[in-house]
Amino acid sequence: MALTDLTAEQSITAIAAGRTSSEDLVRAHLERVEHDDWNNFLAVNREAALARAREIDAMPQRPPLAGVPIAIKDALSTRDLTTTAGSRILEGFRPIYTATCVARLEAAGAVVIGKTNMDEFAMGSSCENSAYGPSLNPWDTTRVPGGSSGGSASAVAARQAPWSLGSDTGGSIRQPAALCGIVGVKPTYGAVSRYGLIAFASSLDQVGPFARTVRDAALLLQSMVGRDPMDTTSLDWPDPIVLPTAGRLDGVRVGVIEELMGEGIEPGVRAACRAALRRVESLGGTVVPIELPHASYGLATYYLIAPAECSANLARFDGIRYGRRAEATDDLLEHYERTRGEGFGPEVKRRIMLGTFALSSGYYDAYYGQAQRVRTLIVRDFAAAFAEVDVLASPTSPTVAFRLGERTADPLSMYLSDVCTIPVSLAGLPSLSIPCGLSDGLPVGLQLAGPAFSENRLFDVAHALEAAIGFDPSPPGVTA
Repeated sequence: MALTDLTAEQSITAIAAGRTSSEDLVRAHLERVEHDDWNNFLAVNREAALARAREIDAMPQRPPLAGVPIAIKDALSTRDLTTTAGSRILEGFRPIYTATCVARLEAAGAVVIGKTNMDEFAMGSSCENSAYGPSLNPWDTTRVPGGSSGGSASAVAARQAPWSLGSDTGGSIRQPAALCGIVGVKPTYGAVSRYGLIAFASSLDQVGPFARTVRDAALLLQSMVGRDPMDTTSLDWPDPIVLPTAGRLDGVRVGVIEELMGEGIEPGVRAACRAALRRVESLGGTVVPIELPHASYGLATYYLIAPAECSANLARFDGIRYGRRAEATDDLLEHYERTRGEGFGPEVKRRIMLGTFALSSGYYDAYYGQAQRVRTLIVRDFAAAFAEVDVLASPTSPTVAFRLGERTADPLSMYLSDVCTIPVSLAGLPSLSIPCGLSDGLPVGLQLAGPAFSENRLFDVAHALEAAIGFDPSPPGVTA
Protein backbone atom coordinates (compact mmCIF):
# COMPACT_ATOMS: atom_id res chain seq x y z
CA MET A 1 0.00 0.00 0.00
CA ALA A 2 1.33 3.44 -0.93
CA LEU A 3 1.99 5.87 1.92
CA THR A 4 -0.68 8.24 0.63
CA ASP A 5 -3.28 5.46 0.82
CA LEU A 6 -2.79 5.03 4.57
CA THR A 7 -5.35 6.52 6.90
CA ALA A 8 -3.98 8.76 9.64
CA GLU A 9 -4.41 6.00 12.22
CA GLN A 10 -2.61 3.51 9.96
CA SER A 11 0.17 6.06 9.44
CA ILE A 12 0.70 6.46 13.19
CA THR A 13 0.85 2.68 13.57
CA ALA A 14 3.33 2.36 10.68
CA ILE A 15 5.61 5.05 12.18
CA ALA A 16 5.49 3.40 15.61
CA ALA A 17 6.40 0.03 14.07
CA GLY A 18 9.32 1.53 12.14
CA ARG A 19 7.81 0.72 8.74
CA THR A 20 8.02 4.36 7.70
CA SER A 21 9.01 7.74 9.09
CA SER A 22 7.24 11.04 9.43
CA GLU A 23 9.64 12.52 6.88
CA ASP A 24 8.81 9.84 4.31
CA LEU A 25 5.11 10.25 4.95
CA VAL A 26 5.24 14.04 4.66
CA ARG A 27 7.39 13.86 1.53
CA ALA A 28 4.97 11.42 -0.16
CA HIS A 29 2.01 13.72 0.45
CA LEU A 30 3.94 16.82 -0.60
CA GLU A 31 4.68 15.16 -3.93
CA ARG A 32 0.95 14.77 -4.51
CA VAL A 33 0.34 18.36 -3.43
CA GLU A 34 2.96 19.66 -5.85
CA HIS A 35 1.18 17.90 -8.72
CA ASP A 36 -2.14 19.46 -7.77
CA ASP A 37 -4.67 18.50 -10.45
CA TRP A 38 -7.53 19.82 -8.30
CA ASN A 39 -6.35 23.36 -7.38
CA ASN A 40 -6.66 22.48 -3.71
CA PHE A 41 -3.66 24.34 -2.26
CA LEU A 42 -3.06 28.09 -2.04
CA ALA A 43 0.21 27.79 -0.10
CA VAL A 44 2.62 24.87 0.40
CA ASN A 45 4.80 24.56 3.50
CA ARG A 46 7.39 22.19 1.99
CA GLU A 47 10.69 23.00 3.69
CA ALA A 48 9.22 23.81 7.09
CA ALA A 49 7.09 20.64 7.00
CA LEU A 50 10.02 18.40 6.15
CA ALA A 51 12.15 20.03 8.85
CA ARG A 52 9.41 19.51 11.43
CA ALA A 53 8.99 15.89 10.33
CA ARG A 54 12.71 15.27 10.87
CA GLU A 55 12.47 16.82 14.35
CA ILE A 56 9.62 14.49 15.27
CA ASP A 57 11.45 11.45 13.89
CA ALA A 58 14.39 12.31 16.15
CA MET A 59 12.27 12.49 19.30
CA PRO A 60 12.79 9.60 21.74
CA GLN A 61 9.10 9.79 22.62
CA ARG A 62 6.93 10.74 19.66
CA PRO A 63 3.85 12.92 20.24
CA PRO A 64 0.38 11.37 19.79
CA LEU A 65 -0.09 12.36 16.13
CA ALA A 66 3.46 11.17 15.34
CA GLY A 67 4.28 13.58 12.52
CA VAL A 68 1.30 12.76 10.29
CA PRO A 69 0.76 15.53 7.68
CA ILE A 70 -2.32 17.74 7.74
CA ALA A 71 -3.80 20.35 5.40
CA ILE A 72 -5.33 23.53 6.85
CA LYS A 73 -8.16 25.64 5.43
CA ASP A 74 -6.86 29.05 4.42
CA ALA A 75 -9.26 30.77 6.83
CA LEU A 76 -7.06 29.67 9.76
CA SER A 77 -4.10 31.88 10.61
CA THR A 78 -0.68 30.28 10.39
CA ARG A 79 2.41 32.20 11.49
CA ASP A 80 4.69 33.07 8.57
CA LEU A 81 2.59 31.01 6.13
CA THR A 82 0.33 32.89 3.73
CA THR A 83 -3.30 33.15 4.90
CA THR A 84 -5.73 34.70 2.43
CA ALA A 85 -9.24 33.38 3.26
CA GLY A 86 -9.52 32.84 -0.50
CA SER A 87 -9.64 36.62 -1.08
CA ARG A 88 -7.61 39.17 -3.04
CA ILE A 89 -7.96 41.59 -0.15
CA LEU A 90 -5.56 39.38 1.87
CA GLU A 91 -3.32 38.30 -0.99
CA GLY A 92 0.19 37.64 0.35
CA PHE A 93 -0.83 38.24 3.99
CA ARG A 94 1.36 36.45 6.56
CA PRO A 95 -0.07 36.39 10.10
CA ILE A 96 2.14 36.93 13.15
CA TYR A 97 0.41 34.16 15.13
CA THR A 98 -1.10 30.71 14.61
CA ALA A 99 -4.72 29.78 15.29
CA THR A 100 -5.13 27.96 18.62
CA CYS A 101 -6.60 24.80 17.07
CA VAL A 102 -3.68 24.56 14.61
CA ALA A 103 -1.13 25.22 17.36
CA ARG A 104 -2.68 22.45 19.45
CA LEU A 105 -2.46 20.00 16.58
CA GLU A 106 1.15 20.96 15.91
CA ALA A 107 1.95 20.44 19.60
CA ALA A 108 0.33 17.00 19.33
CA GLY A 109 2.62 16.14 16.41
CA ALA A 110 0.65 17.00 13.28
CA VAL A 111 2.74 18.53 10.47
CA VAL A 112 1.13 21.32 8.43
CA ILE A 113 1.90 20.80 4.75
CA GLY A 114 -0.12 23.65 3.29
CA LYS A 115 -3.20 25.86 3.16
CA THR A 116 -6.25 24.79 1.19
CA ASN A 117 -8.52 26.62 -1.23
CA MET A 118 -11.91 27.90 -0.11
CA ASP A 119 -14.83 30.12 -0.99
CA GLU A 120 -13.82 33.71 -0.24
CA PHE A 121 -14.23 34.38 3.49
CA ALA A 122 -16.08 31.03 3.70
CA MET A 123 -19.05 32.40 1.75
CA GLY A 124 -20.26 29.74 -0.64
CA SER A 125 -21.37 26.17 -1.17
CA SER A 126 -19.20 25.12 -4.09
CA CYS A 127 -15.64 26.53 -3.69
CA GLU A 128 -16.25 28.52 -6.89
CA ASN A 129 -16.11 31.85 -5.05
CA SER A 130 -12.37 31.62 -4.38
CA ALA A 131 -10.39 34.50 -5.86
CA TYR A 132 -7.82 31.89 -6.93
CA GLY A 133 -10.11 29.68 -8.99
CA PRO A 134 -12.29 26.76 -7.92
CA SER A 135 -11.13 23.50 -6.42
CA LEU A 136 -12.26 20.41 -8.33
CA ASN A 137 -13.99 17.27 -7.13
CA PRO A 138 -11.73 14.18 -7.38
CA TRP A 139 -14.77 12.03 -8.21
CA ASP A 140 -15.43 14.12 -11.33
CA THR A 141 -13.30 17.17 -12.12
CA THR A 142 -16.16 18.79 -14.02
CA ARG A 143 -18.02 19.07 -10.71
CA VAL A 144 -17.64 21.13 -7.54
CA PRO A 145 -16.21 19.69 -4.30
CA GLY A 146 -18.69 21.68 -2.23
CA GLY A 147 -17.92 24.65 -0.06
CA SER A 148 -16.78 26.64 1.55
CA SER A 149 -14.10 24.18 2.73
CA GLY A 150 -13.91 22.57 -0.71
CA GLY A 151 -10.12 22.50 -0.93
CA SER A 152 -9.79 20.73 2.43
CA ALA A 153 -12.36 18.08 1.49
CA SER A 154 -10.98 17.54 -2.00
CA ALA A 155 -7.41 17.26 -0.66
CA VAL A 156 -8.38 14.37 1.62
CA ALA A 157 -10.38 12.61 -1.10
CA ALA A 158 -7.48 13.06 -3.54
CA ARG A 159 -4.96 11.56 -1.08
CA GLN A 160 -3.01 14.81 -0.77
CA ALA A 161 -3.42 14.62 3.01
CA PRO A 162 -4.83 11.91 5.29
CA TRP A 163 -6.86 14.54 7.13
CA SER A 164 -7.49 18.28 7.10
CA LEU A 165 -9.20 21.14 8.90
CA GLY A 166 -12.18 23.11 7.66
CA SER A 167 -14.60 25.60 9.15
CA ASP A 168 -18.37 25.23 9.20
CA THR A 169 -20.81 28.14 9.42
CA GLY A 170 -23.93 26.74 7.77
CA GLY A 171 -22.61 23.40 6.49
CA SER A 172 -19.18 24.17 5.10
CA ILE A 173 -17.55 21.03 6.52
CA ARG A 174 -20.42 18.56 6.23
CA GLN A 175 -21.61 19.49 2.72
CA PRO A 176 -18.18 19.22 0.99
CA ALA A 177 -17.51 16.03 2.94
CA ALA A 178 -20.71 14.59 1.46
CA LEU A 179 -19.89 15.70 -2.09
CA CYS A 180 -16.33 14.31 -1.86
CA GLY A 181 -17.23 11.00 -0.19
CA ILE A 182 -15.37 11.49 3.11
CA VAL A 183 -16.13 12.15 6.79
CA GLY A 184 -16.65 15.73 8.01
CA VAL A 185 -17.41 16.84 11.57
CA LYS A 186 -18.91 20.09 12.90
CA PRO A 187 -18.39 20.00 16.67
CA THR A 188 -20.60 21.59 19.31
CA TYR A 189 -20.36 25.38 19.06
CA GLY A 190 -17.56 26.47 21.39
CA ALA A 191 -15.87 23.05 21.50
CA VAL A 192 -12.94 24.26 19.38
CA SER A 193 -11.37 27.68 19.83
CA ARG A 194 -12.08 30.20 17.08
CA TYR A 195 -8.99 32.25 17.94
CA GLY A 196 -7.14 32.68 14.66
CA LEU A 197 -10.12 31.75 12.50
CA ILE A 198 -10.90 34.62 10.12
CA ALA A 199 -14.48 35.33 11.09
CA PHE A 200 -17.52 35.08 8.82
CA ALA A 201 -20.45 34.79 11.28
CA SER A 202 -19.20 34.63 14.85
CA SER A 203 -22.25 32.95 16.41
CA LEU A 204 -22.08 30.13 13.86
CA ASP A 205 -18.44 29.55 12.83
CA GLN A 206 -16.81 26.38 14.13
CA VAL A 207 -13.62 24.52 13.16
CA GLY A 208 -13.68 20.78 12.58
CA PRO A 209 -11.92 17.83 10.91
CA PHE A 210 -12.12 16.07 7.57
CA ALA A 211 -10.89 12.47 7.33
CA ARG A 212 -11.43 9.27 5.41
CA THR A 213 -12.65 7.38 8.49
CA VAL A 214 -14.72 8.20 11.55
CA ARG A 215 -11.90 7.05 13.85
CA ASP A 216 -9.45 9.43 12.16
CA ALA A 217 -11.88 12.31 12.62
CA ALA A 218 -12.29 11.46 16.32
CA LEU A 219 -8.52 11.16 16.73
CA LEU A 220 -7.96 14.63 15.29
CA LEU A 221 -10.74 16.22 17.34
CA GLN A 222 -9.19 14.80 20.54
CA SER A 223 -6.30 17.25 20.28
CA MET A 224 -8.43 20.30 19.38
CA VAL A 225 -11.23 20.63 21.92
CA GLY A 226 -11.27 22.62 25.14
CA ARG A 227 -11.32 26.12 26.56
CA ASP A 228 -8.93 28.71 25.22
CA PRO A 229 -8.28 31.94 27.19
CA MET A 230 -7.98 33.75 23.84
CA ASP A 231 -11.60 32.86 22.89
CA THR A 232 -14.35 33.68 25.37
CA THR A 233 -16.86 31.55 23.43
CA SER A 234 -14.75 28.41 23.88
CA LEU A 235 -15.96 25.83 26.39
CA ASP A 236 -14.49 23.38 28.87
CA TRP A 237 -14.82 19.90 27.39
CA PRO A 238 -16.78 17.60 29.76
CA ASP A 239 -15.50 14.16 28.71
CA PRO A 240 -12.49 13.02 26.65
CA ILE A 241 -13.09 12.18 23.00
CA VAL A 242 -12.89 8.38 22.78
CA LEU A 243 -12.09 6.53 19.56
CA PRO A 244 -15.20 4.58 18.59
CA THR A 245 -15.17 0.78 18.58
CA ALA A 246 -18.88 -0.07 18.64
CA GLY A 247 -20.11 -2.50 16.02
CA ARG A 248 -23.71 -2.58 17.23
CA LEU A 249 -26.38 0.03 17.84
CA ASP A 250 -28.47 -1.84 20.40
CA GLY A 251 -30.88 0.52 22.12
CA VAL A 252 -29.92 3.54 20.00
CA ARG A 253 -32.90 5.59 18.80
CA VAL A 254 -32.35 7.38 15.50
CA GLY A 255 -34.86 10.02 14.47
CA VAL A 256 -35.29 10.74 10.77
CA ILE A 257 -36.00 14.42 10.10
CA GLU A 258 -38.94 14.03 7.75
CA GLU A 259 -38.87 17.70 6.69
CA LEU A 260 -35.41 17.04 5.21
CA MET A 261 -36.28 13.81 3.38
CA GLY A 262 -39.00 15.05 1.06
CA GLU A 263 -39.36 17.71 -1.60
CA GLY A 264 -36.10 19.15 -2.89
CA ILE A 265 -34.04 16.04 -2.14
CA GLU A 266 -32.82 14.18 -5.23
CA PRO A 267 -34.38 10.70 -5.46
CA GLY A 268 -30.97 9.02 -5.61
CA VAL A 269 -29.82 10.87 -2.49
CA ARG A 270 -33.01 9.96 -0.62
CA ALA A 271 -32.70 6.30 -1.64
CA ALA A 272 -29.07 6.06 -0.47
CA CYS A 273 -29.93 7.63 2.89
CA ARG A 274 -32.96 5.39 3.39
CA ALA A 275 -30.81 2.34 2.60
CA ALA A 276 -28.22 3.47 5.16
CA LEU A 277 -30.89 3.98 7.80
CA ARG A 278 -32.12 0.43 7.29
CA ARG A 279 -28.67 -0.61 8.51
CA VAL A 280 -29.49 0.99 11.85
CA GLU A 281 -32.23 -1.57 12.42
CA SER A 282 -30.03 -4.46 11.31
CA LEU A 283 -27.47 -3.30 13.92
CA GLY A 284 -30.06 -3.34 16.72
CA GLY A 285 -31.15 0.29 16.72
CA THR A 286 -34.57 1.76 16.04
CA VAL A 287 -35.54 4.37 13.44
CA VAL A 288 -38.47 6.70 14.03
CA PRO A 289 -39.77 9.73 12.14
CA ILE A 290 -39.22 13.08 13.86
CA GLU A 291 -40.60 16.48 13.00
CA LEU A 292 -38.79 19.79 13.39
CA PRO A 293 -41.70 22.19 12.79
CA HIS A 294 -39.53 25.25 12.21
CA ALA A 295 -36.74 23.62 10.17
CA SER A 296 -38.27 24.95 6.97
CA TYR A 297 -37.50 28.49 8.18
CA GLY A 298 -33.83 27.65 8.72
CA LEU A 299 -32.58 28.85 5.34
CA ALA A 300 -34.28 32.26 5.56
CA THR A 301 -33.18 32.67 9.16
CA TYR A 302 -29.57 31.83 8.35
CA TYR A 303 -29.40 34.23 5.41
CA LEU A 304 -30.37 37.09 7.69
CA ILE A 305 -28.17 36.23 10.66
CA ALA A 306 -25.01 35.18 8.80
CA PRO A 307 -24.84 38.19 6.42
CA ALA A 308 -25.55 40.56 9.32
CA GLU A 309 -22.63 39.14 11.27
CA CYS A 310 -20.39 39.13 8.19
CA SER A 311 -21.21 42.79 7.59
CA ALA A 312 -19.81 43.59 11.04
CA ASN A 313 -16.84 41.21 10.86
CA LEU A 314 -15.60 42.28 7.44
CA ALA A 315 -15.65 45.99 8.32
CA ARG A 316 -12.09 45.50 9.61
CA PHE A 317 -10.77 45.01 6.06
CA ASP A 318 -10.25 48.65 5.19
CA GLY A 319 -6.78 48.68 3.62
CA ILE A 320 -5.29 50.65 6.49
CA ARG A 321 -4.09 48.12 9.06
CA TYR A 322 -3.28 45.13 6.85
CA GLY A 323 -4.16 43.50 3.55
CA ARG A 324 -4.73 45.04 0.14
CA ARG A 325 -4.57 48.83 -0.13
CA ALA A 326 -5.87 50.91 -3.01
CA GLU A 327 -3.26 53.30 -4.37
CA ALA A 328 -3.48 57.03 -5.21
CA THR A 329 -6.81 57.76 -3.56
CA ASP A 330 -7.84 61.35 -2.84
CA ASP A 331 -9.64 60.91 0.48
CA LEU A 332 -10.56 58.33 3.11
CA LEU A 333 -13.97 57.46 1.66
CA GLU A 334 -12.52 56.82 -1.78
CA HIS A 335 -9.77 54.74 -0.16
CA TYR A 336 -12.34 52.53 1.59
CA GLU A 337 -14.52 52.19 -1.49
CA ARG A 338 -11.71 51.30 -3.87
CA THR A 339 -9.92 48.96 -1.46
CA ARG A 340 -13.06 46.97 -0.72
CA GLY A 341 -14.36 47.20 -4.28
CA GLU A 342 -11.11 45.79 -5.69
CA GLY A 343 -10.46 43.32 -2.88
CA PHE A 344 -13.84 41.65 -2.29
CA GLY A 345 -15.51 39.31 -4.78
CA PRO A 346 -19.17 39.39 -5.87
CA GLU A 347 -20.54 36.95 -3.27
CA VAL A 348 -18.82 38.72 -0.38
CA LYS A 349 -20.18 42.07 -1.57
CA ARG A 350 -23.66 40.58 -1.90
CA ARG A 351 -23.66 39.28 1.67
CA ILE A 352 -22.20 42.47 3.13
CA MET A 353 -24.99 44.45 1.48
CA LEU A 354 -27.66 42.02 2.68
CA GLY A 355 -26.32 42.13 6.22
CA THR A 356 -25.90 45.88 6.32
CA PHE A 357 -29.49 46.33 5.17
CA ALA A 358 -30.78 43.86 7.78
CA LEU A 359 -28.97 45.80 10.53
CA SER A 360 -29.92 49.25 9.31
CA SER A 361 -32.06 51.70 11.27
CA GLY A 362 -35.75 50.85 10.98
CA TYR A 363 -35.11 47.30 9.75
CA TYR A 364 -33.08 45.71 12.57
CA ASP A 365 -36.01 44.32 14.53
CA ALA A 366 -38.05 43.42 11.47
CA TYR A 367 -35.26 41.31 9.98
CA TYR A 368 -32.31 40.47 12.25
CA GLY A 369 -34.33 40.53 15.45
CA GLN A 370 -37.07 38.38 13.97
CA ALA A 371 -34.50 35.91 12.63
CA GLN A 372 -33.02 35.52 16.10
CA ARG A 373 -36.48 34.75 17.51
CA VAL A 374 -37.02 32.06 14.87
CA ARG A 375 -33.58 30.69 15.72
CA THR A 376 -34.79 30.22 19.29
CA LEU A 377 -37.78 28.22 18.00
CA ILE A 378 -35.44 25.97 16.00
CA VAL A 379 -33.31 25.39 19.12
CA ARG A 380 -36.47 24.37 21.01
CA ASP A 381 -37.47 21.99 18.21
CA PHE A 382 -34.16 20.16 18.57
CA ALA A 383 -34.48 20.01 22.35
CA ALA A 384 -37.93 18.42 21.99
CA ALA A 385 -36.64 15.94 19.42
CA PHE A 386 -33.74 14.84 21.64
CA ALA A 387 -36.20 14.09 24.43
CA GLU A 388 -37.43 11.26 22.18
CA VAL A 389 -34.33 10.08 20.28
CA ASP A 390 -30.55 9.88 20.73
CA VAL A 391 -29.47 10.95 17.25
CA LEU A 392 -31.12 12.72 14.33
CA ALA A 393 -30.49 11.75 10.71
CA SER A 394 -31.03 13.37 7.32
CA PRO A 395 -29.26 13.74 3.98
CA THR A 396 -26.25 16.06 4.29
CA SER A 397 -26.79 17.66 0.89
CA PRO A 398 -30.01 17.60 -1.15
CA THR A 399 -28.00 16.71 -4.26
CA VAL A 400 -24.77 15.07 -5.29
CA ALA A 401 -21.95 17.28 -6.56
CA PHE A 402 -23.25 19.62 -9.26
CA ARG A 403 -21.34 20.80 -12.30
CA LEU A 404 -18.97 23.74 -12.23
CA GLY A 405 -20.79 26.92 -13.21
CA GLU A 406 -24.21 25.31 -12.92
CA ARG A 407 -25.42 27.56 -10.07
CA THR A 408 -23.09 30.57 -10.16
CA ALA A 409 -25.69 32.76 -11.86
CA ASP A 410 -28.44 31.71 -9.42
CA PRO A 411 -27.49 32.54 -5.80
CA LEU A 412 -30.77 31.22 -4.38
CA SER A 413 -30.20 27.83 -5.99
CA MET A 414 -26.69 27.81 -4.53
CA TYR A 415 -27.97 28.70 -1.06
CA LEU A 416 -30.34 25.71 -1.15
CA SER A 417 -27.28 23.44 -1.11
CA ASP A 418 -27.12 23.96 2.67
CA VAL A 419 -30.81 23.45 3.44
CA CYS A 420 -30.14 20.22 5.39
CA THR A 421 -27.17 21.45 7.41
CA ILE A 422 -28.26 24.96 8.38
CA PRO A 423 -30.84 24.07 11.10
CA VAL A 424 -28.19 22.17 13.09
CA SER A 425 -25.78 25.11 12.76
CA LEU A 426 -28.38 27.58 14.02
CA ALA A 427 -28.87 25.40 17.10
CA GLY A 428 -25.10 25.17 17.74
CA LEU A 429 -25.24 21.37 17.90
CA PRO A 430 -22.65 18.77 16.83
CA SER A 431 -23.16 16.87 13.63
CA LEU A 432 -21.16 14.91 11.11
CA SER A 433 -21.46 13.55 7.61
CA ILE A 434 -20.46 10.06 6.54
CA PRO A 435 -20.58 8.69 2.99
CA CYS A 436 -23.50 6.29 2.66
CA GLY A 437 -23.50 5.29 -1.01
CA LEU A 438 -23.52 6.56 -4.56
CA SER A 439 -26.09 8.22 -6.81
CA ASP A 440 -25.22 8.44 -10.49
CA GLY A 441 -21.70 7.39 -9.57
CA LEU A 442 -21.20 10.28 -7.11
CA PRO A 443 -21.03 10.17 -3.30
CA VAL A 444 -24.04 10.75 -1.04
CA GLY A 445 -23.63 11.92 2.56
CA LEU A 446 -25.74 10.97 5.59
CA GLN A 447 -25.87 13.63 8.31
CA LEU A 448 -26.07 12.61 11.97
CA ALA A 449 -26.71 15.21 14.68
CA GLY A 450 -26.91 15.04 18.46
CA PRO A 451 -27.34 17.21 21.55
CA ALA A 452 -24.53 19.49 22.72
CA PHE A 453 -21.37 17.57 23.71
CA SER A 454 -22.67 14.28 22.25
CA GLU A 455 -19.67 13.85 19.92
CA ASN A 456 -18.76 10.48 21.42
CA ARG A 457 -22.26 9.13 20.80
CA LEU A 458 -22.19 10.46 17.23
CA PHE A 459 -18.81 8.86 16.60
CA ASP A 460 -20.09 5.51 17.92
CA VAL A 461 -23.17 5.55 15.69
CA ALA A 462 -21.24 6.79 12.66
CA HIS A 463 -18.47 4.20 13.12
CA ALA A 464 -20.96 1.32 13.34
CA LEU A 465 -22.79 2.55 10.24
CA GLU A 466 -19.53 3.18 8.38
CA ALA A 467 -18.52 -0.46 8.89
CA ALA A 468 -21.96 -1.77 7.92
CA ILE A 469 -22.19 0.37 4.77
CA GLY A 470 -18.65 -0.45 3.65
CA PHE A 471 -18.27 2.61 1.42
CA ASP A 472 -14.96 2.84 -0.46
CA PRO A 473 -13.76 6.48 -0.25
CA SER A 474 -11.46 6.09 -3.26
CA PRO A 475 -12.51 8.23 -6.25
CA PRO A 476 -12.06 6.47 -9.59
CA GLY A 477 -8.81 7.50 -11.21
CA VAL A 478 -7.20 8.80 -8.01
CA THR A 479 -4.11 6.64 -7.66
CA ALA A 480 -1.09 6.81 -5.44
